[in-house]
Amino acid sequence: MSEPLKIGMLGYRFMGRAHSNALARLPMFFPEAPEIERHTLIGRNEDALAEAADQFGFAHTATDWEDVIEEVDVFYNLGPNHLHAEPSIAALEAGTAVLCEKPLAPTLEAAEAMAAAAADADVPAGCAFNYRFLPAIQYAKRLIESGELGEIRHVRGRYLQDWLVDPEAEWAWRMDADLAGSGALGDLGAHTVDLARFLVGDQVGGIERVSGHLETFVDERPVYDDAGAIEEYRPVTVDDAYTAQAEFETGAVGSFEASRFATGHKNDHTIEIHGSAGSLKFSLERLNELEVLTGDNRGYETVLVTDETDPYVDHWWPPGHTIGWEHSFVHENDEFLSAVADQSNFSPSFQDALDVQTVLDGIERADERGEWVKI
Repeated sequence: MSEPLKIGMLGYRFMGRAHSNALARLPMFFPEAPEIERHTLIGRNEDALAEAADQFGFAHTATDWEDVIEEVDVFYNLGPNHLHAEPSIAALEAGTAVLCEKPLAPTLEAAEAMAAAAADADVPAGCAFNYRFLPAIQYAKRLIESGELGEIRHVRGRYLQDWLVDPEAEWAWRMDADLAGSGALGDLGAHTVDLARFLVGDQVGGIERVSGHLETFVDERPVYDDAGAIEEYRPVTVDDAYTAQAEFETGAVGSFEASRFATGHKNDHTIEIHGSAGSLKFSLERLNELEVLTGDNRGYETVLVTDETDPYVDHWWPPGHTIGWEHSFVHENDEFLSAVADQSNFSPSFQDALDVQTVLDGIERADERGEWVKI
């Protein structure tokens, strides 16, 4: 019996909690997944770190990732975007597998360096585009690959949230270009571009050119003290919303948008694919369902993707019992850790994430120039 894979995790807030939850569920629902040891949790605040490590089941803590990357088999880089490149590259050079959150990096240059390091490494390097691992998305990909939709003509994707509608919403690192790279474009648009490439890339090829429009609606945000009083205002240096058009190699057309100012939308990630023989629609807010139009049907059929023959579903509940957002992380972690144990390739890879980053960079350049940009 092989030794458990030792996990080191940088970050213990939103994504740290999501991935730690997935690691805890694996033995119960995916018993064939590799055995793991939650070894070291990494962060800056020692008190908060110790509390999180106890809650998440990590045996050790560290305040410096450099002390950890050679002590573990797998490094989860869940830190802010500006911390993605250096630790991930160092871990890969040390022979440690890496799962890095999206977007891969705040800049195209950093993403290129990360992809180059992954290409030179002998261990898997994956980017955490977790929505690929939802049963309905996997079902959609099978439909498209089977030819049920015919020749793909349109790809439409949007990701709408409203957590910044209030101009007094608190400033965070995601609003700083030096820390995040971009705003809604990188944080939300990365998911949309990746799903588009994943679902139809084999049918329509890569994206050849893009247009782009980025907009910032509120130029500064407050920072609050512990008592709730405003200490200062800090500038917002990223976009609050973006729109883009895209042309694929086959001539298929795409339209993408995201916003943190879409009042009434909490986490509305929607993608639509239209072909010569059919169409499909997916919404993250109804993630167990897929709207499908094929054959001679005059309208869309709602397919509940919860049968035991549907992707991943046999690991969970009886047919008709739905799963949730957090389950995508369980599926993702199972596949990534299995790739590490088998020393096999994992997708989405750093190269996949670089391809997404290249499109995002093109959209930014198109906005700056006011014209279409070739990818």
